[in-house]
Amino acid sequence: MRFLIANLLKKLIIVTGYPTSGKSTRAKQLRKYLAERIQSATPSGTTPKYRLHYISDQTLSISRSVYDLSVLPAHTRSANASEKDARAAIYGAVKRVLSDKDIVILDGLNYIKGWRYQLYCEAKAVRTPSCLLQIGCTKEKSREVNEARLNKKAEEAQNNNGAQDQDAPTTITSKSDEDEAEAPYDPANWENLVFRYEEPNAMTRWDSPLFTLIWEDGEEQTRQVFDNLWEAIAGETRKIVKPNQATVQRSRDADGDYLYVLDRETQDIVKRILEQQSDEGGGEVRLPRGVAAAQNGEDLVVELPGKKVGLPQLQRLRRAFMGLNRGGIGLENVGNMGASRIRESFVGYLNDNFEKDG
Repeated sequence: MRFLIANLLKKLIIVTGYPTSGKSTRAKQLRKYLAERIQSATPSGTTPKYRLHYISDQTLSISRSVYDLSVLPAHTRSANASEKDARAAIYGAVKRVLSDKDIVILDGLNYIKGWRYQLYCEAKAVRTPSCLLQIGCTKEKSREVNEARLNKKAEEAQNNNGAQDQDAPTTITSKSDEDEAEAPYDPANWENLVFRYEEPNAMTRWDSPLFTLIWEDGEEQTRQVFDNLWEAIAGETRKIVKPNQATVQRSRDADGDYLYVLDRETQDIVKRILEQQSDEGGGEVRLPRGVAAAQNGEDLVVELPGKKVGLPQLQRLRRAFMGLNRGGIGLENVGNMGASRIRESFVGYLNDNFEKDG
């Protein structure tokens, strides 16, 4: 079983940081390092063990304007469709190249913790080691870089206008990925993205393992961080990723219709939690797995957060769980989806979410 899991491993490296903090520069250094590491580990005349992929807004032709909320009316900013479409395109690109021989570098802002959690869940669903590379840079330095690029852009525009005024011949050229990566953000867009940036937290599962490079780090420190990152995703001591237990294989159940059983068992767990939790919140709620399991004293345990859990929150989590398991989205073959299996899976799902809240 350990051999099977090891051969299913894929690698996802998520790069994050402030806009114009040097993310693309570091990501390309990492790409070069990994390419050399893969090549050096490949015997002559054999196929490399891993393929390397680099994904960014530039490689997907996503304009930086999609993140600009300053041009949108205030009442539509929370539902920025262009930004959501961009993330969907990035998500699809990452998913397409995850295979048993791929290392994926995702270079981008990746500034929303919910987005990083989504990527973490996708990686975990396919037993993929994932890690975060944070580019540490002060706001002042990042702003300085962006302003320098804005000034350079303005000078180039002025020079081009001057050449056209003198009836000089002009040449139309398309921007390369390198040019686009070095392009500045509009000041309002830059300020908004920095304001919305959610710092990674190494204490959370989806932001760990977390590696950090700062602006001033030289070649030696960069190499050390990259060596540690390689060990985390491809080394002999890397952590084996367990499959996601929140989504399970559907099958016919002797107790009745699947959707009816799914609704009945999750409702019962919600009811029992509301009845048994204390007024202060926190603690444990013990639940029977089912009739047969209850007779053997094998209870399920819900670890409640430090605050009291209300009905709206429980119902919201119940609906999300049912949505995951109703239509076959991301289901894994981990057992029969009978009543006891539904209860076990739902309790695991609740514990995962309560752990995040805590």
